[in-house]
Amino acid sequence: MAASDERFAFLAEWYDPRAALMRKYQLLFYPSDSSVEMYDIKNRRLFLKRSIIDGLKMQDLYIGAIVNIHSRQLTITDFADNFTSSKLKSINEQTLAMIKPDAISHLGSIIEMIDKEGLIICQAKMVWMSRQEASEFYSDHASMPYYECLTGKIVTAIQDQGLEISALQMCNLILFQEIKFFFGFRRQNTAKFDNCTLCIIKPHAMAEGLTGKIVTAIQDQGLEISALQMFHLERANAEEFHEVYKGVVNEYNSMVEELCSGPCMALEIRGLDVTKTFREFVGPADPEIARHLRPRTLRARFGKDKIQNAVHCTDLPEDGILEVQYFFKILNQ
Repeated sequence: MAASDERFAFLAEWYDPRAALMRKYQLLFYPSDSSVEMYDIKNRRLFLKRSIIDGLKMQDLYIGAIVNIHSRQLTITDFADNFTSSKLKSINEQTLAMIKPDAISHLGSIIEMIDKEGLIICQAKMVWMSRQEASEFYSDHASMPYYECLTGKIVTAIQDQGLEISALQMCNLILFQEIKFFFGFRRQNTAKFDNCTLCIIKPHAMAEGLTGKIVTAIQDQGLEISALQMFHLERANAEEFHEVYKGVVNEYNSMVEELCSGPCMALEIRGLDVTKTFREFVGPADPEIARHLRPRTLRARFGKDKIQNAVHCTDLPEDGILEVQYFFKILNQ
């Protein structure tokens, strides 16, 4: 098969909220033009004829990935043929990197290192481990002098995917099955819901490998990141979150499309008068204006246009807690 004719096949599923059914599909991806074709497995018929999906890349497709196809959030569950399995299995190794309590201040730098290694962050969540949970998780370290520093602390769990990932030596890499310890069931996040504001690192910025740089910039500014979690938003959630802009800004529909186009990273940022302080650090909505007037702001440094402007921030102080609650309480249920 010529490279230009390569076709990769995956099994995928999508939950249909209207019918309350899990729909199963065969998803075919053609790297030559980033097009996809979908077949309804149950009804044995073509569901989507071959269409180009802007922004979809080969690296976005791996077991466990969530991809947006025409506003449907599809979860990749397996390879669908031997060709795809043999080609991609070696680059779909996964593991868990856990950023320990004493390294949280270097969170952004560590994420940058992961990105530079060409690895993909599949899931990320800042969690509080109880003393009992930490004791069980760190049982092999119980006799070590640093053991007390590991228990009853906040840690950040990151699920990575990539080639020969087990050889990576940047964080404490844990066996693949321990991913379930952090992501396999509902676990309490670290959001405080007071004196806070919301930051969302937008999907385009994550896809461009800017997550670590943005987190580093926030930490270098002396701002406290008290909660962090990766989300894949359904269109309905993106519409609900941006509803305040509906009929107010012309870019509303484009803002919704961007927010549900891929994974985003939500951060709770805390401090005195933090909504105003952080909004000023984020800068004007239009990155071009930001680059002229406030070149050191996040949008000036990492934004592209008014839609893909790197980050969302809370506009009004009274909305800070509400926006944080939407992500870290409502969407986390």
